[in-house]
Amino acid sequence: MQQFKITLAYDGTDFVGWQRQATGTSIQGLVEAALRELDQRDVTVIGAGRTDAGVHALGQVASFALERAIDADTVVRALNARLPADVRVVAAEPVAAAFHARYDARAKTYRYRIWNADVVIPFERRYVWHLTDRLDAGAMAEAAALLEGSHDFAAFQAAGSDVATTARHITRSLVSLSDHEPLITYEICGDGFLRHMVRTIAGTLVEIGRGRRPPRWIAEVLAARDRASAGATAPAAGLFLVSVEYARVLAAES
Repeated sequence: MQQFKITLAYDGTDFVGWQRQATGTSIQGLVEAALRELDQRDVTVIGAGRTDAGVHALGQVASFALERAIDADTVVRALNARLPADVRVVAAEPVAAAFHARYDARAKTYRYRIWNADVVIPFERRYVWHLTDRLDAGAMAEAAALLEGSHDFAAFQAAGSDVATTARHITRSLVSLSDHEPLITYEICGDGFLRHMVRTIAGTLVEIGRGRRPPRWIAEVLAARDRASAGATAPAAGLFLVSVEYARVLAAES
């Protein structure tokens, strides 16, 4: 058996998310179907994170083991030949058998994109939250910075979530405004994320950008530890999983 680590990019618009579902097409299901044809057996694919329906990825990571003797370049070509055009394997590498895409991940970076203008151009509409009311990006940036460090993010998780702890450490939380487009980008990096956490943060930042709340309000939301105190969950279309980081990835034994 040979263990592989792959990096994928995908347009999540038409899928039910990363995780295999009873109904609907998932990214995990598509990759497993392609590997079943390639390895002539059922292959379980482990993803670094479970992106929700409609969420995109630039650098999702997954791992799996193959019985067939095959090199990494061939894995990339063979999978892309079997996957739809909106799902691409951009890299593959053989790794140690113990590598696990989810449990070995040490940090993830997400990006949320807001198109802040009267009209959204057709080429962006699937990849942004379109808002016509003018947002104060400076106030949003001031609020976003307050999320850096270690905090309890219970107020920013989806209702009904079941996790061991809602504490997370955020190393980067930045809002930026494009010089050339009416685009506001929020980027966040941390050691882990709760379900809908980034989208709820984005919705909360928009409340501040609209002037309905001051920047310091986001600290009050954190302290409340109550989902009802935060803003609305932003639409999935604007969210991208940018990258997944690992402390180290052991190469496969030669």
